[in-house]
Amino acid sequence: MSIKKVISNDNRQLIITIEDSFDFSSHQQFRNAYSEYNIVGSKVVVDLSKTTYMDSSALGMLLLLKDHVEALTGKLIIFKPNATVLKILEIAQFHRLMNIEP
Repeated sequence: MSIKKVISNDNRQLIITIEDSFDFSSHQQFRNAYSEYNIVGSKVVVDLSKTTYMDSSALGMLLLLKDHVEALTGKLIIFKPNATVLKILEIAQFHRLMNIEP
């Protein structure tokens, strides 16, 4: 499990990349990646292109991030989940709650 964050030069976009498994063991590191990012109207991208596994606690973490981003009137994008992760997101109806870009 590895979580990386990158903030754009203009400070208007945060990209959180999750490698390998996205599960409860990622909770603190994931929360730390966004909790101090409080730019109103910003864009937060969760890059799942390198995520191989996701469980229900990861879905809960994404919902907490969604609440954080919405409080800042920002935009949340889930970026490039693989077929397995995309299936989990679709079963949980996340495509109705947030933008998922293939």
